[in-house]
Amino acid sequence: MGHRKGFRNIIREYFAEIDFPLFATVVAISLLGAVNLWGVSGADSPLFKKQLVFIAIGVLVMIVFSFFNYRYLKNYSLPVLGFYFFSIFLLLLTFYSRSVRGVNSWIILGNLTFEPVELAKLMLIVLMAKYFSQRHIHINDFRHIIVAGIYFSLPFAIIFLQPDLGSSVIFLAIWLGVLLAAGINKRHLFMLLMAGISVGYLAWLFALQPYQKTRITSFLNPYNDPRGSGYNIIQSKIAIGSGYIFGNGLGKGSQSNLGFLPEPHNDFAFAAFAEQFGLVGIAVVMAMATTIMSRILYVGSRTVSNFGKLFSIGLSIFIGSHVFVSAGVNIGLLPVTGLSFPFLSYGGSNLISLMIGLGILQSIRRYG
Repeated sequence: MGHRKGFRNIIREYFAEIDFPLFATVVAISLLGAVNLWGVSGADSPLFKKQLVFIAIGVLVMIVFSFFNYRYLKNYSLPVLGFYFFSIFLLLLTFYSRSVRGVNSWIILGNLTFEPVELAKLMLIVLMAKYFSQRHIHINDFRHIIVAGIYFSLPFAIIFLQPDLGSSVIFLAIWLGVLLAAGINKRHLFMLLMAGISVGYLAWLFALQPYQKTRITSFLNPYNDPRGSGYNIIQSKIAIGSGYIFGNGLGKGSQSNLGFLPEPHNDFAFAAFAEQFGLVGIAVVMAMATTIMSRILYVGSRTVSNFGKLFSIGLSIFIGSHVFVSAGVNIGLLPVTGLSFPFLSYGGSNLISLMIGLGILQSIRRYG
């Protein structure tokens, strides 16, 4: 009996030290993602069973990292740089792995598939938070922007060449977001934006393949090629529209279950969820995602550490940009990019990376 009380006290003390609303919301939306997958593929599906394992591992990883003192990341450069270059090494390995739909984004070992770009996004946040937390008073010195740009450009170039345009956008959003949070000079920001526009224009002319250009422009009028480049967006819109207010019910989405909606478990999980649970279900998911981002920023605002503040902003951008782009693609407002919806889509790479980040954030909450 005494052991049970002691265990309950430990649990109670732990939840008092972390941000419990954030923890509970993350677990809840992850389980909603599993329910969505159940409705799409069935309870006996290997995907559903694997996702339950991913969620269990993810929650455990978040708890473990919450006990890790984040100050080691803030105070020591060698391990941060080591993990950063290790993430670049993993990105390079994708070129020697099997291509999937013309993209080299995965490391495939038998039945195990890992997408290292998700870990690279987290490492960029850690590296930028560390770099500018120590140099925020010198942010007007342009050489620091150049150094930060080099750290950003190495993995960005690899991701762009895979080619993974969706993750390239997320990478750029994280980098610019942390720069803005660190207090970049407006003149320097304008210079970066002009350089970015120039590089983007040159990439459009010389780097992007015709099928990539078609994918980018097809969202403007998908009915120009309803059986080709516009098919995914059209089917996604049909799925979302068929859900109406309350949805068709768990496992009763015709677009998802009859195979019309492509990738209902991953890229178009948002549309599959809308088809099953309607506008009300989507409102719940978006409220949860908003709660997660607001709690992350709240934890960052309460810490005295500049590293903690910048890390929380970067992590919030990581999640928020995925939510914005994935939802935008599913409702036809953005080009198809192949990005997952955080916690809702199937897969372990994005989920585990986010859980590591959330564990570090809970460590910031615990250690101040």
